[in-house]
Amino acid sequence: MSDEINMHSLVLMHYSIALTNGTIIESSYDNEPVQITMAKGDITEGMELAIFGLKEGDEQTLTLTAEQGFGLRDEDNIHDMPLSDFPAELPPETGLSYSFESEEGEEIPGTVISVNDDSVNIDFNHPLAGLEIVFKVSILGVNNAHTEIE
Repeated sequence: MSDEINMHSLVLMHYSIALTNGTIIESSYDNEPVQITMAKGDITEGMELAIFGLKEGDEQTLTLTAEQGFGLRDEDNIHDMPLSDFPAELPPETGLSYSFESEEGEEIPGTVISVNDDSVNIDFNHPLAGLEIVFKVSILGVNNAHTEIE
């Protein structure tokens, strides 16, 4: 009898994330499978709920709402930053993404919305925030004993 995925499981899986129009955003199917630990923030809470209870060999494709995927867009996550904060060798351009460091030292991605005379408008929302996504998963292994999956 194989283990069911619970909130303490190590899970070896292939997955893909696509837009509802079929555009694949990311996929592990052509590469190595990924190993995640449930309840550690490796995947979104909605994705965890989607695989909870699955077993080795199970496959599932679900459309997740924005809330279940990468959250709703939050206008409070859009900020103006001084143009002088950007390196001269990599000047900001609309659509470019940068990695910023939070006060806690965490990396936060931000995308340039617009560049003005002395400031840059940055969107710190996840690029998939506000979008429904299609989450496909193939469970290759489940380990509830907290050791590496071979």
